[in-house]
Amino acid sequence: MRNMRFALASASALVVSTLALTSGGAAAASRSVVPQGLTRAVTTNSTVFGNTPANTPVTVSIILTTRNTYQLHQFIQNTVTPGNPQFRRFLTTQQFAQQYGQSPEVIQSIVNYFQQYGITASVYPDNLDITLNGTAGQFDQAFNIQLQNMEHHHQRFHAPNHNPTMPSNLAGPILAVLGLTNYAPFSSTAVHTSPAVMAKAPNAFSNNGTTPTGVTTPTQFQSLYNISGLTSQGDLGQGQTLGIVTLASVNPSDAYAFWNAYGIKTTTPNAGNRISLVNIDGGAGAPSLATGSEETTLDVEQSGAVAPDANIIVYQAPNTDYGFVDAYARAISDNQVGSLSASWGISETAVNYEIQNGQESPNYAQAFDEMYQEAAAQGISTFTATGDYGAYQAVSDLGTTNLAVGNPADSPYVTAAGGTTLPSSYSSILPQIGVTITQQRAWGWDYFWPLWQKFGAPNEFTWAQEVFGGSNGGYSVIFPEPSYQRGVAGVGHFSAVQWLTPINNNTSWEFHANPPTVQGQSNGGRAMPDLAMNADPYTGYAIYSTLFTPSSGLANTGLPNWSAGWGGTSFVAPQLNGVAALINTKAGGRVGFWNPQIYSFAQQQNSPFTPLDATGASNDNLYYSGSAGTIYNPATGLGTPNVAALAKDFIQEASH
Repeated sequence: MRNMRFALASASALVVSTLALTSGGAAAASRSVVPQGLTRAVTTNSTVFGNTPANTPVTVSIILTTRNTYQLHQFIQNTVTPGNPQFRRFLTTQQFAQQYGQSPEVIQSIVNYFQQYGITASVYPDNLDITLNGTAGQFDQAFNIQLQNMEHHHQRFHAPNHNPTMPSNLAGPILAVLGLTNYAPFSSTAVHTSPAVMAKAPNAFSNNGTTPTGVTTPTQFQSLYNISGLTSQGDLGQGQTLGIVTLASVNPSDAYAFWNAYGIKTTTPNAGNRISLVNIDGGAGAPSLATGSEETTLDVEQSGAVAPDANIIVYQAPNTDYGFVDAYARAISDNQVGSLSASWGISETAVNYEIQNGQESPNYAQAFDEMYQEAAAQGISTFTATGDYGAYQAVSDLGTTNLAVGNPADSPYVTAAGGTTLPSSYSSILPQIGVTITQQRAWGWDYFWPLWQKFGAPNEFTWAQEVFGGSNGGYSVIFPEPSYQRGVAGVGHFSAVQWLTPINNNTSWEFHANPPTVQGQSNGGRAMPDLAMNADPYTGYAIYSTLFTPSSGLANTGLPNWSAGWGGTSFVAPQLNGVAALINTKAGGRVGFWNPQIYSFAQQQNSPFTPLDATGASNDNLYYSGSAGTIYNPATGLGTPNVAALAKDFIQEASH
């Protein structure tokens, strides 16, 4: 994961009781502040280099609030409740827009306002996203701001000098204004093995002449989670299309080379044309390791390997707040995919450090939440990677040591993908360095820490900070516990291994070499992840990419363009995306939003999940661990799936 470090402040929400459906001219007497995305936060600690030239092209997205929100939540629940007349009777995008998007009159009033300044508008079919294109000078006038050129952590971008305003009679339905900064905040959740560890096992990865050895192959992965129970019956995702939302471009030929090398067979007529690319807001530029194209590559390779007959649409957007939300808006509004995944994000702390007391719900996070709600209403199953810094996701961006989960996986309307470590018999590295893992556990690299002397570290704490990684999990401080998690054993009460205690206002840690296991209660927030599969790079995967050249330092298998030792919850999200395509095929159509359904399955006598409920340092994500006999673990969610059994539950549910 690429690190970003910046301080974030909240964008205040504005509630207007009435809305006059007028265009609101440039001379409107009353103006109100409109909420932003990450803009204000980024500018706090940035260096200013002067005003942005007035002719600079700028893209801004206006995200609108849903209407009839309570009814929308109830409709989503009905679509996943067996026996309800609305069970799996999903909406079209047009139906969603008519019932829950903003009215055409409201949208036209906003569009008219910006057109006065020469700004062009494009409205997404869901009536929740208006994308605006103009110049810096035009947006300066429309929002009564001054865009300035800035630099933060060696990244140059533009951002406004103060909060934007709009006529008060137009501001009410605006959830967030995204794009007044083009800062690139998001990191992928792909993780590679540590050079320090690999130095002790320099020949761990080799090859058989065709593919790397010492990694988990697609065939092994299918066997691990009984995906082969579906594929062996001819279920290959026929008739399905899955989507990837990403902030870096992909070279499709790399995915085809990966599938061919592993013998991934497809029976569809367009076997060589499974992948379609859709560029959002100008796209993500040329594929490169600098922008994270290895993330998009593995997303396509993994999802397509799980569901060989499914088509894949890749929505490629610039790494900006508006780009990420717009990519979701396009993918969901197009409504061509039955399942959708993303493996990019930031910590909740980075979204807004002022929410640590759980007193605010930033509009920025709500923008993603709205998109996931639309997906659920339309029957699209969505999956997002949680992150790769254990219980402390904010270490990856803000650099703080508080407990934190990742966004946008924190939304209660998306299935959050966590990670595990396989037994060391699956690894070509762990046995060489003296690590023995007897059974699948939560991914947490604390299993390396007692070996600090072997790696020449001055002490265990220093080594722990160098090898710091694990499956992100814990409790949201933005979103409350959803109804499908209430009463589930292990959600509210948890066990934790206290390796680290945040001190000095969450700027450092106190380290405990012999950590106690402590008990705790949740903060009442949404618990995540929802389920987990193998994500540890040391029991992980290989990626094929023509970007992996000798000069990249990642071509470590002896085969051109192959790199081994990859992992992260990045892998789990697209793998679940592929699993969803198989299940949709088996069920004869979309099964919709997973979470209410899988939490119900997990509480049945014959659960399709294996809970990882061992307590203590043999099963933690650097903090959270299991509690014996419980269904849920904040490090691994409901546990690992038996996919064939899970598909059977989805199908049987429809017969109730």
